Amino acid sequence: MIGYNYSSQNYTNPYVSNYNYRFPVTQQSNEPYGINWVQGEAGARSFQVPPGQQVLLADSETNIIYLKTTDASGMPFPLRKFEYKEITGGETSAPQIAADNFITKEEFEKRITELESKLKEKKDGQFII
Repeated sequence: MIGYNYSSQNYTNPYVSNYNYRFPVTQQSNEPYGINWVQGEAGARSFQVPPGQQVLLADSETNIIYLKTTDASGMPFPLRKFEYKEITGGETSAPQIAADNFITKEEFEKRITELESKLKEKKDGQFII
């Protein structure tokens, strides 16, 4: 038939005015979200990341998670590695805060008045603290 070429990816239709018309080609791409599984650090380093994106890569061999980021030109930043482990047991408690890190309101006001009195004193045109 005239105008039809079935042997190539280019399909031309004689009834369309633009003879350079091509069907869109669908490509599978690595999605920049979700968890992608890799084998070791070498697999994480070779994983392709689109420019300006960040992906989470889980190692299928160890308990390590990689975070791979690229800049706008596609150049990768240094690979960040995190270790994860299962938390077993009961409830987690809040971190303990040492009591010696705090002062009372009276102590605070006393220190402020001392500093204010020192600022009022002058020696050779300079403040003494």
